[in-house]
Amino acid sequence: MNAIPRSALILGLAGLIPFLWGAATVFMPELAGYAPPEIGPRFRGVEVLTIYGTVILAFMSGVLWGFAAKATGAKAALGYGLSVIPALWGFAVLGGAMGKPILPLMAGFAGLLLLDALFWMMNMAPRWWMRLRIILTAVVLACLAVPLV
Repeated sequence: MNAIPRSALILGLAGLIPFLWGAATVFMPELAGYAPPEIGPRFRGVEVLTIYGTVILAFMSGVLWGFAAKATGAKAALGYGLSVIPALWGFAVLGGAMGKPILPLMAGFAGLLLLDALFWMMNMAPRWWMRLRIILTAVVLACLAVPLV
């Protein structure tokens, strides 16, 4: 059961679209002209990377919370405590680092991958979890790196 379930893989890859779009519109700002003007600047460039990245960190906190909910005792308590870190980090990034959010977001996603690994090693995540998370995190970090180039 190491294979990533098809639906998890497809939805995980689809979740990369805003990151890819944000990176593309940083790299080639003229692409933003293809988007409907009604969507505004928050859906392109660094803004979409920052906002969507923060949303995904909060989402992943919920995923980790769900893993903790399947555990019991001290293992569950540790899982609950660790699961809130990505959301709190995203909140701090969005609230305090808007001038330069990319490096803190990258740190957040790198830290999230470490938490994923910990939950996986504690048998709280499915066996295929790290295969998926490494792929997704690599793409997210690459997209977040584009504004730094």
